[in-house]
Amino acid sequence: MANKPIFNKIIYVGLISFLFILSAVIYNYYNTYYAENTSFEEEKIFIYIPTGSGLDNLKKQIFPFLKDSSTFFDAAYKKKYVLNIKAGKYEIRKGFSNKEILNSLKFNNLPVKVTFNNIERLENLASRVSKYIEADSLSLIHSFNEKLFLKTNNLNIESVFAIFLPNTYEFYWNTSADQFRDKMLDQYNLYWNSLRKEKAKSLNLSPIEVSVLASIVQRETPKIDERPTISGVYFNRLKKRMKLQADPTVVYTIKEKNGFDKKIRRVLYRDLKIKSPYNTYINRGLPPGPIYMPDFTSIESVLDMETHDYLFFVADVKRPGYHIFAKTYRQHNKNKRQYTNWLKKNNIRR
Repeated sequence: MANKPIFNKIIYVGLISFLFILSAVIYNYYNTYYAENTSFEEEKIFIYIPTGSGLDNLKKQIFPFLKDSSTFFDAAYKKKYVLNIKAGKYEIRKGFSNKEILNSLKFNNLPVKVTFNNIERLENLASRVSKYIEADSLSLIHSFNEKLFLKTNNLNIESVFAIFLPNTYEFYWNTSADQFRDKMLDQYNLYWNSLRKEKAKSLNLSPIEVSVLASIVQRETPKIDERPTISGVYFNRLKKRMKLQADPTVVYTIKEKNGFDKKIRRVLYRDLKIKSPYNTYINRGLPPGPIYMPDFTSIESVLDMETHDYLFFVADVKRPGYHIFAKTYRQHNKNKRQYTNWLKKNNIRR
């Protein structure tokens, strides 16, 4: 019986030690997975993990936002996240634990909205899109102009611009250049359904040619209600095998020559002689590709153009943005005087 107190003491010390160790394990487990581990004042932040990222890049992206980086990477190793780091855009909320951060990084790659319109060239499109997704502008341009892609889809470096329809689209941030391009082609093919293709065919135009003509129409007038009339004029010229003589194509050639940042307020007679496949004053038919990214209203204005006998038009100075139309060249010259007089009065030379 003399040994009983000693035995009880051993049991007591053992129990205390066990509870201490258990408490330490529970604390460590809680601290590793469930304790708050964010260090920023905002309600949420976004981190971007590039494709092919390893541990070093992950540390670079997330270190500034953690209270305790050692517990985070302890949790990341135990959950084997470091063996499968996923590229993308991720949201980390204020107060997140390591477990919540890891769950976000593993399962919640956030989509981004990619919006583009009012684009003049393929290079501008690539620059705009690269601000939204991981792919840079050079890789996008390379993808757009890839020879196999162009050949497979009966496109060329001028006409490929037509497949990009202005709108808002949803992508993952880590979308590659080819993935972006291919989705745009899918959207283009969805838009050009059998009904629209039949309308284009009835005009003896391909979908690409419709977009090229729509790009000229859009640059002629900002007035949506007038676009079907303008489309009808150009279509009448095409049917008669007249040169389109569209000033927006000349503006495009001036910018080709002198830089696309140049603002052109007036086309001069000498500009009409600039040698370029886009200049419809010296070339018959449509240019080789769009001179602008036409929106849906411009494309529809070609497919549902107004039927009339007009062959000419000139800006109407009394109704800015609108035009005066004529069936004969004589009438057109008469209409043109009000515009040339207005240019002289306002001293607009270029």
